[in-house]
Amino acid sequence: MQFIVFIILYPIIWFISILPFPILYLFSDFVCFLVYNVFGYRKKIVRENIAMALPNLSENERLLIEKKFYHHLCDMFLEMVKTMSITQKELDKRFVFTNLEVYQNLEKEGKSIALLCAHYASYEWAVSMNHHIQFEGYAIYKKLSNKHFDKLVRDIRSKFKATLLNTRETIPTIEHNAKIKHLGVYGLASDQSPQATRAVHWSQFMGIEVPVHTGAEMIAKRFDMNVIFLKNKKVKRGHYEATFELMVDNPKDVADFEISDEFLRRVEKQIHEAPEFYLWTHKRWKHRRK
Repeated sequence: MQFIVFIILYPIIWFISILPFPILYLFSDFVCFLVYNVFGYRKKIVRENIAMALPNLSENERLLIEKKFYHHLCDMFLEMVKTMSITQKELDKRFVFTNLEVYQNLEKEGKSIALLCAHYASYEWAVSMNHHIQFEGYAIYKKLSNKHFDKLVRDIRSKFKATLLNTRETIPTIEHNAKIKHLGVYGLASDQSPQATRAVHWSQFMGIEVPVHTGAEMIAKRFDMNVIFLKNKKVKRGHYEATFELMVDNPKDVADFEISDEFLRRVEKQIHEAPEFYLWTHKRWKHRRK
C-alpha cells in the first residue's frame, strides 16, 4: 500500500518541483486558500499556540499573524518540494549565509560541531550549507512512516551532500565517528516537545513552563563539540538569510541545561521579531505545566 501511495503521488510532486518560482508561488496561494479557508488544517492548534505564546497581542494582531503564517507554511512546503529539482546555484541565491567565516573558523579548531536551529523560516533549505563546508554534514530527523518517501527525502538531501540520521542512528553514528576521528557538523532542531514522562528538564519557553529536549546539549557535552546557533531570517518571499551565532566552545565547562535554556532564549528572540515564520502547527506546549 505504501508503494501504491508513493507511485501515485510522486509524479505530482515531481511536476510541482519543476514549476518556475513565480508559478510555484501562485500555486502556493491557491493551496493556502484550501488549507486555511476550506480545510482549516490545524487551525485550532495554531490559534491556541499563538494565543498562549503571545498573550500581550490583541485578537486582531494574532489573527493577522495566523493568516501570514499559513501563507508562509504553504510557501515553505512547496519550497521543500522544489528542492527536488533546484540547482545549487539557485539555492545559494535564495538561501544566503551572512557570516560563513564564523563557522569556517570553528572547523579549524578540529572539533565536531553541534548546530542548533529552530523550526523557523526555511530550516529545510539550510541543507545548502554543505556546499560551503569541509566537515561532513548530518541532519537529525524523524523517520517517515512511508519507507519510499523516507528514501526520497534522504536522496534529495544527499544531492546537497547532507547525510540524514534518524533518532535511532544518531548516537551510534556519532560514537563511530568519534572513534575513527571523523569530524562532522550535526544539525539538531530542538524546539519540539519531548514526552513529558521522559523529560529531564523543564524550562520557560515563551513564558510557559514546558519539558525541553536536552539531546543536543547531551551530545555536545559527551563528545566535546563546539555549539553554534543558526539564526534564520526570511528576507522576502523565497529568499532567506542565515547567520551563525557561537554559543559554547567548551560545553563540558557549562552548567547542565544552560545550553538548552540559552537555545530557547534565542528561538524566542526569533519568534518575537517575526512570529509568522515559526511553525505554529506543532503542539509545542501540549505538556505545559498548568
